Amino acid sequence: MDIRNFFFKNRSFTPAPIAISIIYFAQQNNQNVLVGIGILFLGELIRMWSVSYAGGETRTTSVGAPSLCTAGPYGFVRNPIYVGNMLMYLGIVIIAGSPNLTLMALITMAFFIIQYSLIISLEEEKLDELFGSDYLAYKKNVRAIIPRFSRWKTDDKRTPLPFTKLIRTEKRTLQNVAFILTLIVIRINYLH
Repeated sequence: MDIRNFFFKNRSFTPAPIAISIIYFAQQNNQNVLVGIGILFLGELIRMWSVSYAGGETRTTSVGAPSLCTAGPYGFVRNPIYVGNMLMYLGIVIIAGSPNLTLMALITMAFFIIQYSLIISLEEEKLDELFGSDYLAYKKNVRAIIPRFSRWKTDDKRTPLPFTKLIRTEKRTLQNVAFILTLIVIRINYLH
């Protein structure tokens, strides 16, 4: 079995050990909570902006896409959802605190960089197969994780999902964040 498929199909669950570690090492009297909330909020805004253009297809367990999305945030970076996810987890690390916050942040980011590198590699093979020269031109002009300063010019005229549909699509992510934050609060206030 290709390890990339494992990470792709289980990408909602593979961060569980990281989440458990963040909760376990959470600290009282964390001075960085507001910074963490800001980074978490920024990550979720990026995710929502991305999902509003890509739609519910981002929740699939099979690699592929019905069309090549280059509109909205996809004109700045090829994988804005992954960028948003990494920022969200970084925000959660900062909110929780840790005896060694820098180490916890580095471990968390290293995990996601490895996971997303594997997933992106798999997805790019499929997108290249599905969209050929259009995808190669997109890939040549828009980086995978580090955003461009200006939006890449595209013919993709799709419009974002309505807010109510976006919230329904993003409901599980919002529930997971609330659950992790609740466990952090319980750990800090009741289990120290």
